[in-house]
Amino acid sequence: MRRARTAAPLTALTLALLLPQAAHATPPTGVSSVIVAKTTHAGRDYVVREITIGPGGGTGWHFHRGTLYARVRVGTLTHTAADCVTIRTYHAGDSLVEPSGPQHVHMGENRGPGPLVLDVLYVNPAGSALSEDAPAPPCAA
Repeated sequence: MRRARTAAPLTALTLALLLPQAAHATPPTGVSSVIVAKTTHAGRDYVVREITIGPGGGTGWHFHRGTLYARVRVGTLTHTAADCVTIRTYHAGDSLVEPSGPQHVHMGENRGPGPLVLDVLYVNPAGSALSEDAPAPPCAA
């Protein structure tokens, strides 16, 4: 009986070490936000949010289930797509659209010396999260 009790944890540990591990999401750093307004109509959530990213901060890799419309109010946003080649920079007054779906993984960073402030409108399927974490793409390693 004693042998069976020690074999199970040992087997689990061996499998954990030998099997490939799932990629982990990349959490945001230096990000704070406030929901300014929210309404639901015809199966869609419309959420207005103010997002602030401190110097050196970023959103982490993520995607959206709906379409996101944003305007840079203050600072500069560096927006990187999952191919790690498509990098766009948006300055105060610029706007951008992020399409929906896991095929549009991206991240946003504040590489500037001051805060980055975004005004964002999310148009999502009702009840869905504003964003979903995603693992860093292989090119970002």
